[in-house]
Amino acid sequence: MNIINDVNKRHDFVLLFDVTDGNPNGDPDAGNLPRVDPETMQGLVTDVCLMRKVRNYIEATCAALTDENLKKRLKIYVEHHGILNAQHKRAYTALNINFAEPGSEVIDNEALLSKFTADDVELPAGFTVIENKGDDTKSDLQYSGDLSKDELKTAIKNIEESIGKDAAKFAKIVAGKAKKAAKPERDDIKELRGWMCDNFIDIRMFGAVMTTGVNCGQVRGPLQFTFARSIDRVVPLDLSITRVAITKEEDEKKKETEMGRKALLPYGLYKGYGFFTPSFAKDTGVSKEDLELFWTALQNMWDIDRSASRGMMACRGIYIFSHDNEKGTGNAPAHKLLELIDVPSVGGSPRKFSDYESKIKFPDPGKLDSLGFRGVTLTKLA
Repeated sequence: MNIINDVNKRHDFVLLFDVTDGNPNGDPDAGNLPRVDPETMQGLVTDVCLMRKVRNYIEATCAALTDENLKKRLKIYVEHHGILNAQHKRAYTALNINFAEPGSEVIDNEALLSKFTADDVELPAGFTVIENKGDDTKSDLQYSGDLSKDELKTAIKNIEESIGKDAAKFAKIVAGKAKKAAKPERDDIKELRGWMCDNFIDIRMFGAVMTTGVNCGQVRGPLQFTFARSIDRVVPLDLSITRVAITKEEDEKKKETEMGRKALLPYGLYKGYGFFTPSFAKDTGVSKEDLELFWTALQNMWDIDRSASRGMMACRGIYIFSHDNEKGTGNAPAHKLLELIDVPSVGGSPRKFSDYESKIKFPDPGKLDSLGFRGVTLTKLA
């Protein structure tokens, strides 16, 4: 097995990537201009941005798989436009743990009961008519309590449209009686956390805080990124662009074109750091296949994340220091190893990777012992 895929070893790595005529990571607080350090004017790319690209690559890879068991383990927790509490509810449902206490009310009105139980009526998800526990001659309307506010609003509207206003009013009363379940027991949280790790690769790898709303605990991920920083100063450009079509019909006689903005950097080479901690990987269940997929994603994620605003982005090198330590604690401090990958500033106005390529210095993988780093292996990817 290649040592970089060994989940029992510590790995520290340097990631080099560049952007040409694009915006690698817009800052919403600055009109979506590329992020910069205001003191040094070096470009910045956040760890969140890098993790998003990894997620996007894994999601694209997963879509092409035919092995359903493997696809199940490669689901993404932080999906585009996803609802995190909905992901948490899946764990509760799978493990038969209640995340809400249902609300119910006896349907005393015979006419109303006949409306709810009519053959042509299908109640929306979350609502059911059940036998009353105290009197089997009566029936209750029960609400499970597991819908979001918007989903509940839609459900009650559907009841009003399909059954009537009196039924919707009664359903609203029943919904008001549902409560959040008591705080899960410690053993339940452990099970929930384990289910989330088993089913979502980004939780296994990066961790997650899952204590908001529907509580599934917290996971500390074994794989962490720093911000990436450009080697030299960058010059963010905010350019005007023209569109030959207008948006509103009422503007047809006033103008023939509309103006827009586009933010970019002419060029920037970025350097970021990452760390893999085996003790956390053991807790979350990361496999060698997961780690192998991660290294593949780092190299190729730029090619499935293209957009007009990002320009040309590419991986320019991944330097992985793997520690041959049985305890997984490592053989050398990470900062000393990462400093061995030297990418000097070239000054002026670099516009392509070849301006840096010949100046990048890294140690001969076979000579780390002689530099005082016994038991450390250097692997270069890309």
